[in-house]
Amino acid sequence: MRKQMRIALAQNNYIVGDIRHNLALIKASVHQAENASADIVVFSELALSGYPPEDLLLRPDLFDLVEGALEELKSLQSNVAMVVGHPRRSHGRTYNSASFIHKGSVLLCYDKQLLPNYSVFDEKRYFTPASDCPIINFKGINISILICEDLWFKEPAQVAKLAGAELILSPNASPYYYGKAPVRGAEMASRAKENSVPVIYVNQVGGQDELIFDGCSSAYNSCGESVFTAAEMAEDFGCVEFDKAANRLTSMQESSQQWDDEEEIWQALVLGVRDYVNKNGFPGALLGLSGGIDSAVTLAVAVDALGKENVNAVMMPFKYTSSMSIEDAKEEAEALGIEFDIISIEPIYEAFMQQMSQQLAGTELDTTEQNIQARCRGTILMGLSNKFGRLVLTTGNKSEVAVGYCTLYGDMAGGFDVLKDVSKTMVYKLARYRNTVSAVIPERVITRPPSAELAPDQKDEDNLPPYDILDGILEAYVEHDSSISDIVALGYDEATVRRVIRLVDINEHKRRQAPPGIRISSRAFGRDRRYPITSGFGRQFK
Repeated sequence: MRKQMRIALAQNNYIVGDIRHNLALIKASVHQAENASADIVVFSELALSGYPPEDLLLRPDLFDLVEGALEELKSLQSNVAMVVGHPRRSHGRTYNSASFIHKGSVLLCYDKQLLPNYSVFDEKRYFTPASDCPIINFKGINISILICEDLWFKEPAQVAKLAGAELILSPNASPYYYGKAPVRGAEMASRAKENSVPVIYVNQVGGQDELIFDGCSSAYNSCGESVFTAAEMAEDFGCVEFDKAANRLTSMQESSQQWDDEEEIWQALVLGVRDYVNKNGFPGALLGLSGGIDSAVTLAVAVDALGKENVNAVMMPFKYTSSMSIEDAKEEAEALGIEFDIISIEPIYEAFMQQMSQQLAGTELDTTEQNIQARCRGTILMGLSNKFGRLVLTTGNKSEVAVGYCTLYGDMAGGFDVLKDVSKTMVYKLARYRNTVSAVIPERVITRPPSAELAPDQKDEDNLPPYDILDGILEAYVEHDSSISDIVALGYDEATVRRVIRLVDINEHKRRQAPPGIRISSRAFGRDRRYPITSGFGRQFK
């Protein structure tokens, strides 16, 4: 009986629902594993369908395609065994499964036991949980398969160990948020150490609507030490070797270097934009460049993601737009080498106002007129998008989206919001980081007081608390569900806290109409934080 086994980790960027594309990626990785003389190649959770397939799982024809793909994999008759994730239907029930395929046969099909149904996950909507933990003996080694959530809790791994498992293979689809990697690594390491069984964890990579999958597939020896980590935010392939006699796992290559802090977030945003634009078939991206910090960061992310030839921007000045803003927008466009146009909104705005003059007669100027400016800009961008096919990237950050400091059908008009889950204070940090790579954002864009420039001498702080205060309150309320008293206890002024919370609550209707955006926090607006639009909850705390 063999005492050593080589296992390949195939970290791929799948497209949800595109079974043929995903099958091609899997076949290519099998070929790579054959060339590496691997015994087994492990793929991520639901690799054939991509994750999360959501209500595609309600379509019978999806399962027809998956079954056909599994038959093609079996027909390869490869000497390399494959652990392939896929959805499966049996006796009217749907399972999150992984098949162990070798030389034309499925030797074992494992069904996921623990189904996450919190945060961005809703697997109980689709899948039936399993209770069995089958073991397969392959080339003299007892192997257990545990899928994603099964490894975040102790019991499934303990049951596998009691059943005789000497090696755990774990297909995963673990979405990214900033700070998750060390938490996830600690859990995987704990399962290995607790049971004295090596764990091989394979994650998918890529952007899927709001979600980012960061890869970072890893292998942990029986002492819980990481012996290999694959690339972050990129496809990768690696091999490890398991020595049964010594119960030792070793890597055949160096781990990829992982990013830190703002660089990690930047790369997540770049990956999210690249995959959203490319997977949805857009020829490029378009955005309004205001000369402010948010559009400057959005532009730099877009160029890093798509290349300068696939991004263009439009500056749309009004009488309140400063010459400094126009100069800075030009400088940003020139530094990044993109196509750049200037279109004044004044004649468009005046036409609107003239047509509504009778209805607005005798009223005072207020946010109505400011919002019309924003809607003029949104109309221009959407017109250009319709004509040339490029996706409009909106530039609102999480702080603004949270409190409704944005205009429906104006600056919210577009297809994808790059900064939707990025606080204003983090936007500044990202700008500083990006300028360490190459100077593309003028210093005064970073240092001058932020302004929407929709009124004379307007500053954001005329309407909002300073962003360092606002972001602290928002983090507590939005991401941690803290109460008013809890937030005040952190040192914030009670009147300010109540005002901010009220703004968050009354602007849920805006967020429901906002474009999707990249999730980088543990609690993002969208599929993560789901609050009712009509709610009297906050009235009870006045």
